[in-house]
Amino acid sequence: MLRALARHPLVGRLLTALRRPPAGRPAPRPDYAALGRALAAEDARRLVARRATDAAARAALLRLSGDGAQARADRARRGAAGAPAAASADAPGDRPVGFRVPGVADRERLTPPIGVDVVRDAAGRARRYTLAFAWALTALGAALAGARPAAAQAAQDGAGVRIRDLTLADGAAPIRLMGYGLAVGLDGSGDRSVGGRGGGMTVQSVVNLLRNFNVEVPAELVRTRNAAAVLVTAEVSPYLRAGGRFEVQVASLGDARSLRGGLLYMTPLLAEAGGRPVAAAQGSLMISDGVDPRNRYGPPTVETTVRLPGGGQLEADLPRPTLAQSNRLLLRDPDIGTATKIAAAVNAALGGTAATVEDPGAVTLNLPAAGRAAALARLGDLRVSPDRAARVVIDARDGTVVAGGDVVVGAAVVSHGAITLSIAAGGAPSTPNAPPGDVRVAPGTSVQQVAAALHAVQTPAGDIAAIFAALREVGALAAEVVVR
Repeated sequence: MLRALARHPLVGRLLTALRRPPAGRPAPRPDYAALGRALAAEDARRLVARRATDAAARAALLRLSGDGAQARADRARRGAAGAPAAASADAPGDRPVGFRVPGVADRERLTPPIGVDVVRDAAGRARRYTLAFAWALTALGAALAGARPAAAQAAQDGAGVRIRDLTLADGAAPIRLMGYGLAVGLDGSGDRSVGGRGGGMTVQSVVNLLRNFNVEVPAELVRTRNAAAVLVTAEVSPYLRAGGRFEVQVASLGDARSLRGGLLYMTPLLAEAGGRPVAAAQGSLMISDGVDPRNRYGPPTVETTVRLPGGGQLEADLPRPTLAQSNRLLLRDPDIGTATKIAAAVNAALGGTAATVEDPGAVTLNLPAAGRAAALARLGDLRVSPDRAARVVIDARDGTVVAGGDVVVGAAVVSHGAITLSIAAGGAPSTPNAPPGDVRVAPGTSVQQVAAALHAVQTPAGDIAAIFAALREVGALAAEVVVR
């Protein structure tokens, strides 16, 4: 490249002028002004040539990106007239190397030249851009054609809660079952009452059980340390058929100390008092181990209530609602904001006014009778973001505090037993050197942080529940407090 530059006449003249003369000869004085004018003139000429070449290339690109059918017709017309195909500017793939750019007389003197290869590359890029643009238009048309299904799918795949988890179909409310039975096989932890000296329900139940097997035992001789009277409750879907299994809860009714290791004898379950049995429950009463008994701040283990997953079995069909007549969605937690979002999601998926808000607890559906089940299944999979109610749930047994939403506390002072909770502006938070039971936080502190501070000073679970209930009463806590 340097050699080619040195062969240029102007550069050669400049190098000759700058070359040191031989010894003994006076150095010629170069005419720098003339050299500068010559260089400026050469730059201006090249600029004009470059502009002309760029204009020709743009014209060629415009012709190449035009209508392909018109270009083929022009080539056919020129071929019929006897014109050489190589001279056609509309056939970039067949253009010879000696192609001359229109409007430029001497292509070889262009610096740098824009030749046939450059034009061919530009033509290829134009074709690729045209194909990409056509593909984008096709994709956009498909997206616009299915805008509503795409929006419904996006709502389904995005964040939120499924509508089926927020609502119940009209008439699909669960049916409650109840029963009275016996837990047997206890290791001396059953009901301690003795026949004839009070609390004879367990004794009488054992006597009646044995009488069903033609075994007569005097009630005064029955000892029930290995048996306990229990109540069995359950909730069953009205669509469950005979043979379906469900979960039951078992709770001691007498003075039994523990149901651990026992067996729930077959207990009939009724849908209403005095009605006929529709299900039965039985199974082993398994209780998980609690916390270390040496930890007095841990939750106590309650062994008089047991859950039996799959412990109940339906023996007769329940009254079932008709799915074809289900035209409403009932909210599990009524809220006007959530009902409005559900109706909007259904309308976006089905179009029109398929859903309207009846009240905060119900959304009316306008679905055709044909395909109603498929439509309900599709709507159940749609997702919405429900409005979360400000609620604080406290377990009075172990002190667990669960806050829903962004719940904070305001300025207040609560003194409960040995605990003093101060929520004041500008007050310094509690330090390790603070007096025992002194808890200080700033207004705007979250419920979780307040609960953590109370746990740090070993506040009993019942006192934590009382403190949050007091904050609610004085208006320092704008949330519903639920104590379990």
